[in-house]
Amino acid sequence: MEGLLGSLGAIGFAHPWLLAALLALPVLVWLLRVTPPAPKLLAFPAVRLLLDLPRRDETAARTPWWLLALRILAAACVIVGLARPVLNAGSTVGGAGPILIVVDDGWAAGEAWAQRVAAVETALDRADRAGRQVILLTTAPGERGEPPRPSAAMPAQAMRERVAALRPRPWAPDRAAARRAVEQLGRQVSGLSVLWVTDGLAHAGDEEGERFAAALAALGPLTVLLPPPGALPVVLGAPASEPARIVARVSAVPLPADREVAVLARTADGRSLARATATLPAGAAALEIPIALPPELRNRLAVLVVEASANAASIALLDERWRRRPVGLIAGNAETADQPLLGELYFLDRALSPFTELRRGTVRELLGREIAVIVLSDVDTLTEAERGLLARWVEEGGVLVRFAGPRLAARPDTLLPVTLRMGDRQLGGALSWQQPATLAPFPETSPFFGLAVPAEIRVTRQVLAEPSVALGERTWARLADGTPLVTGESRGRGALVLFHITANTEWSTLPLSGLFVEMLQRIVQLSAGVGAAPGESVLAPYETLDGFGRLGPPPPFAAGLAASQIAREVPSPRHPPGFYGPEAARVALNLGPSVGPLRPLGAMPSGAEVRRLDGEAAERDLRPLLLGLAALLVLADLLISLWLRGLIRPAPAAARAGAASALIVLFPSLALAQLQPMAMANETRLAYVITGTRSVDEISRAGLIGLTDFVNRRSAANLAEPVGVRPGEDELSFFPLLYWPMTPDQPTPDAAAVAALNDFMRLGGIILLDTRDGGSGQGMNPGGEQQLRRLTRGLSIPALIPVPADHVLARAFYLLTDFPGRYTGGQVWVQRDQDRANDSVSPVIIGGHDWAAAWAVDSQGRHPYATVPGGARQRLLAYRFGLNLVMYALTGNYKGDQVHVPVLLERLGQ
Repeated sequence: MEGLLGSLGAIGFAHPWLLAALLALPVLVWLLRVTPPAPKLLAFPAVRLLLDLPRRDETAARTPWWLLALRILAAACVIVGLARPVLNAGSTVGGAGPILIVVDDGWAAGEAWAQRVAAVETALDRADRAGRQVILLTTAPGERGEPPRPSAAMPAQAMRERVAALRPRPWAPDRAAARRAVEQLGRQVSGLSVLWVTDGLAHAGDEEGERFAAALAALGPLTVLLPPPGALPVVLGAPASEPARIVARVSAVPLPADREVAVLARTADGRSLARATATLPAGAAALEIPIALPPELRNRLAVLVVEASANAASIALLDERWRRRPVGLIAGNAETADQPLLGELYFLDRALSPFTELRRGTVRELLGREIAVIVLSDVDTLTEAERGLLARWVEEGGVLVRFAGPRLAARPDTLLPVTLRMGDRQLGGALSWQQPATLAPFPETSPFFGLAVPAEIRVTRQVLAEPSVALGERTWARLADGTPLVTGESRGRGALVLFHITANTEWSTLPLSGLFVEMLQRIVQLSAGVGAAPGESVLAPYETLDGFGRLGPPPPFAAGLAASQIAREVPSPRHPPGFYGPEAARVALNLGPSVGPLRPLGAMPSGAEVRRLDGEAAERDLRPLLLGLAALLVLADLLISLWLRGLIRPAPAAARAGAASALIVLFPSLALAQLQPMAMANETRLAYVITGTRSVDEISRAGLIGLTDFVNRRSAANLAEPVGVRPGEDELSFFPLLYWPMTPDQPTPDAAAVAALNDFMRLGGIILLDTRDGGSGQGMNPGGEQQLRRLTRGLSIPALIPVPADHVLARAFYLLTDFPGRYTGGQVWVQRDQDRANDSVSPVIIGGHDWAAAWAVDSQGRHPYATVPGGARQRLLAYRFGLNLVMYALTGNYKGDQVHVPVLLERLGQ
């Protein structure tokens, strides 16, 4: 009986035995239909005179059938509601014993993490209703490097805290170790049922994934939840550095349809410099996406990231060695080197300074620091020791560029890519061989290939190379008659480059052209850059990535790494991906290059039930709906009973007033916004945008109630109860601050709503836009950035920057360095201080920390939503940010204006 009542189609009951109370409904019907004993009939002739009188009031002898049905329906709603019906309450896994929940928490699980956690919580709900214990096993090694171990069997309610604390790891899962743990568990516990929430990838080969699945199936009934194809990760390999552009190398699981991939180039503070898109064809597993950046912006580049991704392998960190190119300049005649238009370094300085860091000094001084390129302009005074130092530096990856001149022509040395003839060749003079020469197009093997050669460039003098077998392949640029003009040779990991002309206009007009700048740019891009000191020096972790691809402090058990091992190290708990070494010379350890080709998970064992995460229907508790309906029915019964007894006689207008009174009782926030506009003008209160999603609106209301209470207790402000508003329908000028959470189902604001919001910001109001995605997608609202773009289209939002450390928002009441909510770690954006509109008070603040959930309190004063990962301390900081936000909305830049107090006091003293 209980099994039959426990699951009716897609509806399950947490307390099905309460449904037995429905059997008492016939007794209720009988009680409601009971009437007093019939009156005795006495013959009284005078009563005949009363029969023809008009009847004004009549009382029914029995309860009307429709009122009886109303009361029975109310009672049934109460009984069924107390039984706690749950919509889509199916059985997660078969069997009746303990449930083993296996969660892949490696780097690939960061995508759709909220869906994975929701699936596990749904499984816990169903296990709790069935009274089954739960065992949890994660497949990635822990922060200390310990292998996966299953937890003890415990009730589902006790397991919720562990599930809430789960986070994806920035390294691969160890399914071999997890398989051994599963096999040992099978020898200890019998009658298990298994739910595997997998990341859908075959890590370390298909064979290991299939072995792990077979070990799970051997324990008992196996249910596998696969991610949807759109949630499979896209990985960034090692990017390629090319002249004037960067090439992002993308790999993904081949899909049967084309998919668009976008890569963002960002600075260290999260600002986007460029966005490049390309289409990954159906069935393709790799793609190259070029990103063109001017040299000025390229030096600010710190990270490449796949747009809308949330895993550590979709990010490529770019270290100082890759990004910066310090160039040293040395002239043969230092006294006249910088003479305008004539000096040997004049044109080099102007050509290189826009995209490199220029340094001056002797050979020993330049090599005493990390340097990528050294340019020697007609230098013939190198000592034997200096030549030895330069040769070793070139072998280790440096690029040495030589420019010819009278000194080098007379005394060439060994640090040249070719052997020179003694003397030089003069063109166009009285004793010249021919007229001044022009440049020939660059060959395909040249680093300069593709550059346009201006016809006006003339060469009047040059040094000549001795003919040799290797001269042709070492020639990067030629004159029109075939004479080598630029030669180059690789030595070790570095290169030697020789311009057979001077670096000024004495021998050619090349330094006057834009081609000169482009040629130098390409040569500089050949260098390896600078980084940590080579060799075995140990680099301490500086910043590391978490499982969602966010940079932060390294975990406590992360260890240093030898500089020589960075290139071949595979990220692990001991060496997570991130930056290593001091801040001035950081070296990046990326996860993407070590991932390898992505392959989907192999075939599952026969008998396993395979489902998709996006195919799992979300459970919905129907108890509040049924109990609310019962309350409405009881209220309607009360009003109808009073009307039947003649105690109320509502006219049509009075009936409408009664309906409005009922709305005030049931929906006080709506009543305040719609029916009491004077209350809005007489009291200060906060407001939130009604999104149409009931759960989100309830969180917004509870959050602003909690914040209002905190502000009233901690400050002199006296805020009234917050209300919900609909821009374009409700007047917004009553409120100093408007909280607007982003939801996927929220309709795009129409023209009236856009105009109302723009007027609100223009007249001094502040809108807090909350994407609720935690800043990197790990929150409860994946895709928050896309929703933000859609919902704010048409709004007059000024240029934004991350909140500076000295911003008024960080010191309006409390001194803060971070602005957490339910989540932390993401950027919070405000208007630039340079924009003087509205006294530099930002009309919009954007973040994704889900602040309302952190502020929310329920009817018992408890906090229903956990703040992760900081707990109570993080919630306190969230409240302090909220108080600063309210003070900022009420007082503007009052705190910022206090910087003028010392000057005012000084003037008063005078």
